[in-house]
Amino acid sequence: MAPDKPYGGPTRKLVVGIDVGTTYSGISYAILDPGEVPRIQGVTRFPGQENAAGDSKIPTILYYRPDGTVHSAGAEAAVPGIELDAEDEDLFLSKWFKLHLRPEHLDSDEVNRRDLPPLPPGKTVVEVFADFLGYLFSCARRYITDTHASGESLWNSLSDQIDIVLSHPNGWEGLQQGKMRQAAVLAGLVPDNAAGHARIHFVTEGEASLHFCVQSGLTSESIETGGSVMIVDAGGGTVDISSYSFTSTTPISVEEVATAECIMQGSTRVNVRAERFLKERLKNSAYGNEEDIKTMLDYFDKFTKPVFKDSNETSYIKFGSMGCNDPKSKIRRGQLQLSGAEMASFFQPALDSIVATVQRQRQAAESHPIKNVFLVGGFAASPWLYNGLQTTLQGRGMTLCRPDTHTSKAVSEGAVSFYLDRFVSARVIRTTYGVACNHDYVPNDPEHATRTLWRIVRPSGRIVLPNGFSPILTKGTRVREHQEMSRCYFREAREQRTLNKISTSITCYKGNLSDPHWMDVESELYTPLCTIRADTSKVARTPREGSQGTYYVQVYSIILQCGMTEMKAQISWTEDGHEKRGPATIVYDDELEEFR
Repeated sequence: MAPDKPYGGPTRKLVVGIDVGTTYSGISYAILDPGEVPRIQGVTRFPGQENAAGDSKIPTILYYRPDGTVHSAGAEAAVPGIELDAEDEDLFLSKWFKLHLRPEHLDSDEVNRRDLPPLPPGKTVVEVFADFLGYLFSCARRYITDTHASGESLWNSLSDQIDIVLSHPNGWEGLQQGKMRQAAVLAGLVPDNAAGHARIHFVTEGEASLHFCVQSGLTSESIETGGSVMIVDAGGGTVDISSYSFTSTTPISVEEVATAECIMQGSTRVNVRAERFLKERLKNSAYGNEEDIKTMLDYFDKFTKPVFKDSNETSYIKFGSMGCNDPKSKIRRGQLQLSGAEMASFFQPALDSIVATVQRQRQAAESHPIKNVFLVGGFAASPWLYNGLQTTLQGRGMTLCRPDTHTSKAVSEGAVSFYLDRFVSARVIRTTYGVACNHDYVPNDPEHATRTLWRIVRPSGRIVLPNGFSPILTKGTRVREHQEMSRCYFREAREQRTLNKISTSITCYKGNLSDPHWMDVESELYTPLCTIRADTSKVARTPREGSQGTYYVQVYSIILQCGMTEMKAQISWTEDGHEKRGPATIVYDDELEEFR
């Protein structure tokens, strides 16, 4: 189902969807002409991959020189013989760098920093991300200029009218989006100003995959008012699971019906488990050295893992010559033998986690029964994973569907579709947002009594307790795209000049309490999101008399707009009878007291 709405913008422009995956990446784009129906196209030719024209993905890897400059990237960093060049020139291979950007809390029991390949010396994850984004953008430019008539002049005419849509896992938040925007600016995709920043858009991988499934016709049987689907985007680093209900078919309108989830059980975890197994089996073998294990893992990733489908079949890893033998380690003629059960053990945790998450989402969306599950992403190509999911979900009354081809381009193509159509009109909030505040001290309250030593006397003479939390928007709330949530607060101060600016940190609570009240309880689950700052020098401040003399009070509201893929936050206040608003800027601490 291709886009059928003409582009309604006033001028010609270009939108580029970029999916930087953990192991593979893809690019799609659309040229938008006023009054014309856009056509989403994929970049299918990359440097170093000329012999695979039509392939829509390239490896997410880079080689760095000792001086920190990029030697090669993508398919050019995977050409035959590159390992010899790397050895001769002391090159550093950077892979799986995307996972260094993940929130620390995300599935921390499964993945920690020690599990990940290190970043290049002297490089931050933002800098590596920028280097790869810049490379992908140059690939997009080369492809568009080579394949379109008058391609160079076309690109030059649109260079200041290019919007970029970056996809990211469901579990990533404003902090990760901010770093991705920094990387895009550093890579030169957009200028470092407000207009340039506004040209960077974000979409979750789950939502991009939904758009791909709808536009590809995969969900045609489910597209009926009230029909619901679940999208499982199984990639290299994460598996993103999202559930949606169609509220309208003409035009298509969709709402999230459960909190979108992200689990760290992508295909790279299969490699990590295989590596641990090989090191243990070969610890007393002549072939347990680092070089042989690396060779085994390379072969495993390219040949053994992708074709494994049956736990009753034996698998092999080729790594050496015919003279390599070690019966105790099941090595014969340069091949290491793995039983079906051993191979399955590398995959089973991923299957178990996906099934558990699918079941959890299905229960959360019980008022919108879900029977159809769509499996996309690079890991979806695994026969064992597909067969295991299909069998398990069938036993639970669900049907699993998978595109025959091009699962790797689902996210980049869906990202462009998201920019054009915006099917999702309401989303379920993944975490609780609020602000730190002081609570009025109530001596008879047991929770307050335990905090007696922390009492603070305000200029008004009121006694308050710090470390309070005031939720503005709670986890699990369904919010429409442009819906705003606000709560009113006030500050008091002895001197008026201290009220000339507002600077308030928006905080995320990632725990399970339905009404979190104190930030010193589960303190590790509270993290800063962003700061709202505004010039309030013209905002009225009301003088009052307290036990210690005159003090001044200022009232304002904190507003969150969380129904979009990128959260917006502002502060509003009244000036001359009109509402004024201030933008979000840098993060630093502030004191707030909840207005009652």
